[in-house]
Amino acid sequence: MKRGLAFALIAGIAGVGLLGGGALLTVGQSAVSQDAIQSSVIRTPALIDSAWKLPVAASFKADLDWQSNSSRCGPASVANTFRSIGEEETTEAEVLEGTGKCWTGFCIIGLTLDEVAEVARTKTSRKVSVLRNLSAEEFREHLKRANDPNRRYIFGAGSGHFSPIGGYLEAEDMVFVLDVNERYKPWLVERERLFSAMDTVDSDGDKKRGLLLIE
Repeated sequence: MKRGLAFALIAGIAGVGLLGGGALLTVGQSAVSQDAIQSSVIRTPALIDSAWKLPVAASFKADLDWQSNSSRCGPASVANTFRSIGEEETTEAEVLEGTGKCWTGFCIIGLTLDEVAEVARTKTSRKVSVLRNLSAEEFREHLKRANDPNRRYIFGAGSGHFSPIGGYLEAEDMVFVLDVNERYKPWLVERERLFSAMDTVDSDGDKKRGLLLIE
């Protein structure tokens, strides 16, 4: 979740068509309509079943630990990703311990992509890279590698919501997003739509959102 993005949640649904559940803390009781969500993402059972069989998605064992509150999608994404690759810190509390972040229980003003990367780096010896300012073609090339069991991607898009990427159905040109918000759960989305949501500027720091790569 990212501060200053209350209206980006609604705008992201209307203009780009991606949900941003992580921003609900800043918009209070506002909610995105189920109709908007259903028209934006794909939950066809056969496609979802196929997506769960992708090698990276399978490493999550179709079992996600949901973010504990609407501000902690970043830490929850890191924790779930770590579990899928055998790291020791596999809960929000464990990945946040010692980082000085979200110590109140809430990431009150949100975490940027760089801050989520910083959290990840403190808990793993693996290489953690921030990927931003990607072209559409560069984004596609990364997605082609999203099924590599040695790589994990976390995306930050729309209103600043973070979730792991479970893989890429290349024939359908769809991305499998392991949404850590229990309200939405995992879904598929067209690659171009996800790129449009990611290719936006974070209001804090004027940097574009992007991907986190752990390898």
